[in-house]
Amino acid sequence: MTGEEKGIKLTEEQAKRRRARSVAIALTLGALVLLFYVVTIVKMGPQIMSRPL
Repeated sequence: MTGEEKGIKLTEEQAKRRRARSVAIALTLGALVLLFYVVTIVKMGPQIMSRPL
């Protein structure tokens, strides 16, 4: 195996599609995290900010 690269070589189109899919998954995950954060804050209510330390 001299001079041969191991692994799969993707075409430029496949690499672009993989990148786009990865970005879409990352954005979806970020939106889900943000949604959980907002729902948690809403469920706690506005009193969470005025509680005694």
